[in-house]
Amino acid sequence: MLAIVAPGQGAQTPGFLAPWLELPTFAARLAWLSVVSGLDLAHYGTEADAETIRDTAIAQPLLVAAGLVSALELFPRPADAFSKVAVGAGHSVGEITAAAAAGVMSAESAMVFVRERGRAMAAASAARPTSMTAVVSGDRDEVLAKIEAAGLTPANNNGSGQIVAAGTVEQLADLAADPPARARLVPLSVAGAFHTIHMAPAVDHLSRLALAISTKDPRTRLLSNRDGQVVHHGREYLERIIAQVANPVRWDLCMETLADLGVTGLLELPPAGTLTGIAKRNLKGVELFALNTPDQLNEARAFIERHGQENPTGDLSITPSWRLVVSPGKGSFVREPGTEVGTVLPVGAPVGAVRNLRESVPVPATHGGEVVEWLVEDGDPVHAGQPLVRLHPEAEGRHDVLGETSSAGQERTS
Repeated sequence: MLAIVAPGQGAQTPGFLAPWLELPTFAARLAWLSVVSGLDLAHYGTEADAETIRDTAIAQPLLVAAGLVSALELFPRPADAFSKVAVGAGHSVGEITAAAAAGVMSAESAMVFVRERGRAMAAASAARPTSMTAVVSGDRDEVLAKIEAAGLTPANNNGSGQIVAAGTVEQLADLAADPPARARLVPLSVAGAFHTIHMAPAVDHLSRLALAISTKDPRTRLLSNRDGQVVHHGREYLERIIAQVANPVRWDLCMETLADLGVTGLLELPPAGTLTGIAKRNLKGVELFALNTPDQLNEARAFIERHGQENPTGDLSITPSWRLVVSPGKGSFVREPGTEVGTVLPVGAPVGAVRNLRESVPVPATHGGEVVEWLVEDGDPVHAGQPLVRLHPEAEGRHDVLGETSSAGQERTS
């Protein structure tokens, strides 16, 4: 089972796009996304120095563009990707890359959105000097206690061995003066306290813009940084991306879901290395591939063939004869009363909830429909992406905010 992931801010390095621009198709697509974003992405990816591309307003569009265009080099026909990739995810701004790659929004919408995200987060960062520091190793409970004592936020929980603290430069200095035992502090190349309350103004700005973004439901499983859940509804995924700007990234929970799904191979889009490095410590037995240069493309395609599987999430037809509602995560399924076979559920009606030690997650029938067949029993253990119930659609389309009709369901379709 194949996962493809996209890195977040801080992964960029000077000149990382230089070898890619030798490919005519890559150069042409990057030029188009430069026009869309209003940034000279080729310049920033080849000639700009580290301090220049550290700027949030530049780094974020550069990373999303690099991920999207390199993905098209891997899969010149996107439909080929949807039949091979079982799950996609992105770390922080990488969620925008993952969303566009999975068809939630167009590449053009993604570039405008990430341009505004970068600008808004840069503006929020300028209001007060803030930053982020990775805390490597140390006892997890002690690390979290020290972060809290300094008034900081554990903005990125990246699994065993790394938690990123974020806040004001004064708070980070307090942490450096009294660090957790046996931990190493690594200041990050970012210009603000991302995924904290300091980013609230950016959330407000993006929430207003999102009303004009047309979304479709993803063509493969997508994981959310909020809680590691599988999200099948495009509008919900966009809302989660926006909220995530001011809330911690739980990459540790995303990795738990990857393990629960049975992922055997994980490929990281360029600039790669950060997420495969984290996975090496946390996803034992999973084969990893860090794609960084075009001379790796043939090897990467062979990796995809080894771990990809035909139609891992079913045939996502735009005119489904039935839909499967699937579990958003791992836990025990509790069925909603009054949902027997033959029941017609309205749009958004609950079919049940998935409960675990952390929370109870409601499971809705996003597009409604008639209950055709239950695939689990009340109280059964379930995992992320597991089919729960089969529905016969009552309506084949919905109207998005700009009046465009979409038929791809939150549920898996066939």
